[in-house]
Amino acid sequence: MSKGERISRFVSELAAEGVDPDQTDIAKHPFYRAFFHCWNEQRYYEAHDVLEQLWLKTKSCDADYFKGLIQAAGAFVHLQKRFEHPLHAKHSKRLAPAARLFRLAESNLSRFRPRHHGLDVAALCQLLLECADRIVASDYKINPWSPETAPRLELSSGSR
Repeated sequence: MSKGERISRFVSELAAEGVDPDQTDIAKHPFYRAFFHCWNEQRYYEAHDVLEQLWLKTKSCDADYFKGLIQAAGAFVHLQKRFEHPLHAKHSKRLAPAARLFRLAESNLSRFRPRHHGLDVAALCQLLLECADRIVASDYKINPWSPETAPRLELSSGSR
């Protein structure tokens, strides 16, 4: 079974209704919605994986939007691993890559402000920059993430 098939199965298990990978309304696309479901459960790696499947098939300007969301999830993977294993040789060095990814994500997402596909992109961009700034201001010593303060992302009913 390929990675795409595994992720499709995973997404279908999350979806209440059948999965239509050809859904044209992005705000209703099962992979897009699964990204937010995983994000809000602090499953950032899975969020990255499910949206990557949509991103790889995107030829429109939304490719940068999806890329930015994937980078944001990746940055939170770094913070989560650092939180869980602060003394680990590899995980203890994750704050600098997280800060870089936060800035890359904000750069890719910023042109989609204020809202895009039901997401408050302006608020997300602000969050990403605040996280990067807090890490840098602490000289890469303080992790701004914890399970209790993990950000949630909500979609509105409107698609833009």
